[in-house]
Amino acid sequence: MKVEVLGIGCPKCRKTEELILQTIKKLGVSAEIVHVTDLNEIINRGVMMTPAVMIDGVKVMEGKIPTEAQVRQWFSK
Repeated sequence: MKVEVLGIGCPKCRKTEELILQTIKKLGVSAEIVHVTDLNEIINRGVMMTPAVMIDGVKVMEGKIPTEAQVRQWFSK
């Protein structure tokens, strides 16, 4: 599983990545976490607001920091 956090490195983007890392560790999920900071790449993916989260190429959130409950839901599917 590949999880990508898209954002230029702002505090909200770092918080999103940290929350995802903590949650998958609690759940025991194995995933590759990648932080995409290249603005052109972010735009090419159709993201207009950061942070955004993509799981296996599918955008699951854009423009806000997810809650732990939301992150848990992504990995329970």
